[in-house]
Amino acid sequence: MSRYSRISGTGSYLPARRLTNADLAADLAQKGVETSDEWIVERTGIRARHFAAAEQGSSDLAAEAGRRALEAAGITAAELDLIIVATSTPDMVFPSTATMVQYKLGSAGCPAFDVQAVCSGFIYALTVADAMIQSGSVQRALVIGSEVFSRILDFKDRTTCVLFGDGAGAVVVEAGDQPGILATDIHADGRHRDILCVPGHVSGGSVLGDPVLKMDGQAVFKLAVGVLEETARASLAKAGLQDSDIDWLIPHQANIRIMQSTARKLKMPLEKVVVTVDQHGNTSAASIPLALDVAVRDGRIRRGQLLMLEGVGGGFTWGSVLLRY
Repeated sequence: MSRYSRISGTGSYLPARRLTNADLAADLAQKGVETSDEWIVERTGIRARHFAAAEQGSSDLAAEAGRRALEAAGITAAELDLIIVATSTPDMVFPSTATMVQYKLGSAGCPAFDVQAVCSGFIYALTVADAMIQSGSVQRALVIGSEVFSRILDFKDRTTCVLFGDGAGAVVVEAGDQPGILATDIHADGRHRDILCVPGHVSGGSVLGDPVLKMDGQAVFKLAVGVLEETARASLAKAGLQDSDIDWLIPHQANIRIMQSTARKLKMPLEKVVVTVDQHGNTSAASIPLALDVAVRDGRIRRGQLLMLEGVGGGFTWGSVLLRY
C-alpha cells in the first residue's frame, strides 16, 4: 500500500507588540532615519509587523504555534515522532531550537532538529518531514517556522529594517493512504550567498564580522521571481498537474511586488494568492505556515483544495511544495 503524508492541523503565533509603519517611522526618526508609511507601502506592500518581547525567543513563538497546530490536529505532543524547526534566529548556537520546543511542549524521546535555509526553511523542513513519513520511519511530525528577525536588523538601514517581523507558523503532518503532499522541489546556489546574508559569527566570546542583515534588494528581486516560477512549475510537472489546477498560491511573504510577479507568471489571479505580508511583514521561515494558518482559519482554504507553497531565501535557497489540503 502506498504511504503518503498530509497536513492534519495548522497553527500560528504573533508576538503582542504590533508596529504600524507610522509607529516604526516614529521610532526610526529618533535614530535619525527617515521613512514613512507611504514610502514603505509603495515599495513593499507592508503596513505593519510584530516584534517579540525582550524575553521571547524563537522557541517561545514556535512552541505556541506548535500547540495550536497540535490542537487543530487533535493530537498531543506525546504522540509526535518528529519535530523540525526552520529558523535563522535560534535561541542559542546550540542546542537546537527544536529541542527547546520539544521540552516546552512537554514531549520527549522523538528526534528534534533545526533546518537552516532562511526564508525557504519551512519548504525545506516540510520536504524532509514528507520524506521521513514516506519512508515509514515517522508517523506524525510537527514542522514549524519561527523567527525573531527584529534581533538581527540594522535600524539605521531603512531599506531593510522596515521589511521584517517576528512570528511563527506550524503544521502537523501525518501519514495516510490518501495523497496529501503531491510533490516537492528544493534547490540552493551558494554563488549568490552575498546578496542576502548576516555576515557575522561568534568566536572567542565575541562577535566577528557584522551581525546584522545585509541585502542587495534589486539582485534578490531579479533572482527570486525567476526561481519561484521554475520551482512551482517543477512541482506541478512532478505531479502531472497544470497552473490552472492550483486553488491557492501561498508564497513566501517577502514583498508584494515579488508575489504579484510570481502570480502573473503562473497565470494566477491575485485573489487566489494568500497575502499576509501587509500585516506581518517578512517573517522569513515563518511566513508560509503563518499565511497558511490564517487562510485555513478564516475559511478561504478548504479540504480537498490544491495548494502551491513556495519560498526563496538567503543562501541562495528556493523551493516549493504542492499539496492537497
